Amino acid sequence: MHRDILRIALPSIASNIMVPLLGLIDMNLVGHLGSPSYIGAIALSSTLFNMMYWLFAFLRMGTTGLSAQAFGRNDREELIAILLHSALVALCIGLAIIVIHPLILQGLNAYAGDTAIHAARYFGICIWGAPAVLGLYSLTGWFIGIQEARYPLYIALLQGLTNIAASLFFVYELHYGIGGVALGTLTAQYAGLAVATGWAVRHCRRQAHDGFPPLRRLWEKVNFNAFFTVNRDIFFRTLCLIGVTGAFTFFGMRQGETVLAVNAVLMQFFTLYSFFMDGFAFAAEALSGRQFGAGQSAGLQHTVKALFRWGGIMALLTTLLYIGGGKVLVALLTDQESVRTAALPYLPWVWVIPIAGMAAFLWDGIFIGLTATFEMLVSMAWATLVFFSVHLLLQDSGGNHALWLSFVLYLAVRGGIQTFLYRRLKRNRLGL
Repeated sequence: MHRDILRIALPSIASNIMVPLLGLIDMNLVGHLGSPSYIGAIALSSTLFNMMYWLFAFLRMGTTGLSAQAFGRNDREELIAILLHSALVALCIGLAIIVIHPLILQGLNAYAGDTAIHAARYFGICIWGAPAVLGLYSLTGWFIGIQEARYPLYIALLQGLTNIAASLFFVYELHYGIGGVALGTLTAQYAGLAVATGWAVRHCRRQAHDGFPPLRRLWEKVNFNAFFTVNRDIFFRTLCLIGVTGAFTFFGMRQGETVLAVNAVLMQFFTLYSFFMDGFAFAAEALSGRQFGAGQSAGLQHTVKALFRWGGIMALLTTLLYIGGGKVLVALLTDQESVRTAALPYLPWVWVIPIAGMAAFLWDGIFIGLTATFEMLVSMAWATLVFFSVHLLLQDSGGNHALWLSFVLYLAVRGGIQTFLYRRLKRNRLGL
């Protein structure tokens, strides 16, 4: 079981780390175009894309849970049906985003200045990649569901190399400026989609010994009610997540530029930790879904225990790293002495984050694998309520410490409630 966990977790961790590295490619290219407004344009556009695509993360998570269960049942037709249905939904959403994107461009164009102009140009080109990005969400979820986490890593590497080559060509050979950077990103997105689709088709052909079943039979295999319910719960759960993340930034901003900068730096500690824990969460999605789909309750229990052993190890190691090297990491993240000094009183909060958040990461993965998404939504809703309530009560007396206390409690409450709900699930759904 430990080997199975690492076989999915390690490639997933590498894929997670590749995401910010890919973003640095565009930032590095525009950083040499001669104007700081290009950097601001990329940052603004990236924020818009991140917030927009984040809303549709259910395409990845929902597909993983459903396909992992079908994989556990060895139901090849259902696996193909889930992929086709998820990809179709992704395509429809991607096309809808393209249709409405002029409204977003109008908002950008309403602001004067070179940054808004360049951001509108970059956004207006990259938005055509929406079907590819969302399609890759579905394919990535499906690959993880069938226990093939290496494919998303290969795709991320391919996209990075394609992005570099295409952007260099468009920027330095054709002199398209920031538009060339956007075209390079767009090219990489569709290159990744094409290769991922090819691998998925090849895998389906290997599994379909008697040829592909008729589309009508595949359509009948789709459990539309389960697909809608799972994705609906994950969507609203994501809204809560975005609400907490946005509010954390806003509440810090109200305390001044220095506090805002401090929180931005210290939040990178949480981001770094999430890269690793998300890898184990992906393993939890795939393995718990497979065990549940196969009806192996004892195997599921063994998987959960093994996952929490790895989670505990990662949380302990990360805590020790942050305690021993927190000041060094802050110094690496910023050269502003005022920000470094102001961050020191808040470092103990990031020491607590790994322990407080470990269970939430793993339970999210397990619940997705079990398609117990309503329980995941309930825990997130209560945790969100705790975050806002604690901050509202303590903000005047606690300042930024109150904000960090609210965030740590938000993580801990998610994990605590999910622990309770899992015990109920064991009795009601798993018969344990």
